[in-house]
Amino acid sequence: MNERVLVLDFGAQYAQLIARRVRELGVYAEIVPADAPYDEILARRPAALILSGGPDSVYRDGAPRADERLLGAGIPLLGICYGMQYIAYLLGGCVQPGRPEYGPAQVHRTAAEDPLLAGLPDRFRVWMSHGDRVEQLPEGFQSLLASDGAPCAAMGDRRRRIYAVQFHPEVVHTEHGMEILRSFLYAIAGVHGTWDMGSFLEREVARIRAQVGEGSALVALSGGVDSAVAAAIVHRAIGDRLTAVFVDHGFLRDGEADEVEQTFTERVPLRLIRVPAGERFLEALRGVTDPELKRKRIGNLFIRVFEEEAAKVGPIDFLVQGTLYPDVIESGPGQAAVIKSHHNVGGLPEDLRFRLLEPLRDLFKDEVRRLGEELGLPYGLVHRQPFPGPGLAIRMVGEVQADRLEVLRRADLVVRREVEAAGLAEELWQWFAVLPGVRTVGVMGDHRTYGEAVVVRAVISDDGMTADWAKLDPALLQRIASALVSEVPGVNRVLYDITSKPPGTIEWE
Repeated sequence: MNERVLVLDFGAQYAQLIARRVRELGVYAEIVPADAPYDEILARRPAALILSGGPDSVYRDGAPRADERLLGAGIPLLGICYGMQYIAYLLGGCVQPGRPEYGPAQVHRTAAEDPLLAGLPDRFRVWMSHGDRVEQLPEGFQSLLASDGAPCAAMGDRRRRIYAVQFHPEVVHTEHGMEILRSFLYAIAGVHGTWDMGSFLEREVARIRAQVGEGSALVALSGGVDSAVAAAIVHRAIGDRLTAVFVDHGFLRDGEADEVEQTFTERVPLRLIRVPAGERFLEALRGVTDPELKRKRIGNLFIRVFEEEAAKVGPIDFLVQGTLYPDVIESGPGQAAVIKSHHNVGGLPEDLRFRLLEPLRDLFKDEVRRLGEELGLPYGLVHRQPFPGPGLAIRMVGEVQADRLEVLRRADLVVRREVEAAGLAEELWQWFAVLPGVRTVGVMGDHRTYGEAVVVRAVISDDGMTADWAKLDPALLQRIASALVSEVPGVNRVLYDITSKPPGTIEWE
């Protein structure tokens, strides 16, 4: 990555979204903790720094801090929300509690001309989320925009190439947000825009060849787009020195294990080993109800099975995984909070015998799909809805049991069938069934029942880092509910999950 933007994360809800927007503009971006060491940041030679928002107040003792020397390092800077207040506070401005603004707001120009706002109208709508505001600008800065609640909604020091906005240009609710980010990156920071999937593929194949050398690799194949794209990249790099192992852990959807085997024997030329291991995984989860422990048990057993298969095919040096950037973020890198330990990150055993090879570790899901297209993988595989590695085990709250797995598998089939029949497969990010572990009283055929409740979950998203619940047609929800109750024995109640991410996650566990 010869052009890199670092997003310094002060605990923002939207830090991942900032990085995605920068990448969409053709520039590689990474998220680092706000308190990352100064020398470490400089060693990465960033083309620009973006200081994220955050929930704290800059003047509070213990508020998150970045190294003050970054503001004098000559690196172009853009502060967003808390990032703006932090810049003002450090450089001698005044930040105080003000009139809170949460949601849409109107901003207007307070400066006639500046490269950050080139080509934008004098007034436009933005998305605000702040309680503090900049009351006095630091020396050398001029106000660029103002709103009713923020006398300075954007400021800039053109000479030092330090800019800041009180609103969130990275969210779709902000008009001209992408233009503002583009102006900062290209007109102010002077980047050239070298980030695209074609160039990434070329660099990654060369990197893998150099890293593996004459060694061999085993890819953990799930059948999903992530592991498929990872396998295809490594196969392009090292050819038949790659062996694919598909572990059928028993938590897949109806007919999915056979579909995976067929796809990767007929459409993708990989040497494939299918390992039936459903009983072993069920036994490993016996009595386990904690979702973190579920994920870690599954991740640990996956590795043990891979080790056994590797011993059969000969010396294996590397284990290939389809780990994505969101997996790493949610698993709590460095000082970050753990949202949930992804089985392929937080669930790995400490005594791992392989060296890890994770060609997608820096990518978001939409970037992986574009990479899959670049590799020529089948459309149905590339655009398959995301399915978690632990499968149905984390869509069943409580202990995983064989009989309840069959209920969930049949319920999931009904939900997928009805949504796809309604023509919504291209619009939704995910749609599935959950067993929440709640039994309810019902009446069917004039008889009392005491059966399982099923939760239907459908969300829209760009990358899985944030998501909104899908406003499905009530007639479709009624068809789904009727089919679940009539076709899945033991189900007598259906609920629809209307929780966005955040505060929830897409999966229930």
